[in-house]
Amino acid sequence: MVRETWATRVGFILAAVGSAVGLGNIWRFPFITGQEGGSAFLLVYLLFIALIGFPALLVEFVIGRRTELNPVGAIRELGSGLWKHIGWLFVITGFIILAYYSVVAGWFLRYMLIGITDGYALAGPEEAGTLFGAVSTGLDSLVFHAVFMAMVIAIIAAGVRSGIEIAVKVMVPLIIALLVGLAAYGFTLDASTQAYAYYLSPEFGVIAENWTSILPAAAGQAFFTLSLGMGVMITYASYLGEDRNLAEDAGVIVGLDTLIAVIVGFVVFPFLFAAGLEPGSGGAGEIFVSLTSAFSEIPAGRVIGIVFFGMVGIAALSSAISILEVVVSYLIDELDVKRMPASIAVGVAMFLLGIPVTIDLVFLDLLDGLADGVLLVFGALLLAIFVGWVIPDIAREELEQGVGAIGGLGTVWIWLVRIPIIVVVAVSLYLGVVGYVEFLTEEFAGWLAAR
Repeated sequence: MVRETWATRVGFILAAVGSAVGLGNIWRFPFITGQEGGSAFLLVYLLFIALIGFPALLVEFVIGRRTELNPVGAIRELGSGLWKHIGWLFVITGFIILAYYSVVAGWFLRYMLIGITDGYALAGPEEAGTLFGAVSTGLDSLVFHAVFMAMVIAIIAAGVRSGIEIAVKVMVPLIIALLVGLAAYGFTLDASTQAYAYYLSPEFGVIAENWTSILPAAAGQAFFTLSLGMGVMITYASYLGEDRNLAEDAGVIVGLDTLIAVIVGFVVFPFLFAAGLEPGSGGAGEIFVSLTSAFSEIPAGRVIGIVFFGMVGIAALSSAISILEVVVSYLIDELDVKRMPASIAVGVAMFLLGIPVTIDLVFLDLLDGLADGVLLVFGALLLAIFVGWVIPDIAREELEQGVGAIGGLGTVWIWLVRIPIIVVVAVSLYLGVVGYVEFLTEEFAGWLAAR
């Protein structure tokens, strides 16, 4: 079977940016920022992106382009012994993430429809919370979970050039345009100055007091938003030609993704402060409960709400197709399954795994805590060890393809991967595991005991 490739460099970059710019940026980023101290979290997150995210993205790029294979096949080809088997971790991680990601994405589609049919004329946060409860669980949640997953399957079944590349060339520019427009509108609100102070004025005392919480949250958010640790960038890079400058492409992708994440804060927080709401208090439902309350208070709130929730639905779709592609590419490469049946089979399986999340949100915390706090970070740690200590010469040689002689920069990159990245990621993994165990033994155990 002839392996597909990207038709254009723009297609690859937009696909990678589309993978990064999804629910991680627009749903997860605001409520994690609010929970972890606003500007204090933002500062640590930006440091993580620059010092860890960029070098780690290159790690996945060199593996993918070198082998032209899915994560399982790629690691098996380059590694030996136990290393041959770690590619499965990325397939499993992506499978878990998209199962609940699809449910959350379905909520945004439902909220957009609510804006079109009924508007967001709510009396306050309590009524908004009741609405979120009705949308997030039950038949509504199940139906829109199915609708969203069907859309993802349809795009992936169409292929790399005819499906993914065409879709992202439309979706990503549209997402950016809508976000910039919403941020400009947020600037006109009276509470914008207060919101910007909260978002952009870090208190270092907050970081010092809460680093054990902020560090793993920032690491998980960085990996989640850049689609690292789940094999997406290995898979996308496997469709590249050898003449591509990986460092240049990685810089563009990281820059665009981070810029969009920051712009999201300029959208969400002015809306929250305009409605007199406290950031970070609503957990997974933060953006729904808080923003629907805000949209009922601000001028033109109904139109703004429809645009916002529709934009997030588009962003979620651009990200979801990348995750499904990881698992589908495995079936195509390893088992010679045709793209159409592979897409349908994997998509249906993910849909089934996501059903418990439509029943009770404790399953969202169960899956997200495992995938984001543990598996993504663990996958990134294994890849850093693999590239930095097992195949450093191969990795450096692959990085030079399309760049030319990079002299000592290749060695600098390898040593960044070998020590700073491994140390920071290992600490983040430890803290993430501790946090997840606490969730299992306290919140989840309490939920089970109450059944």
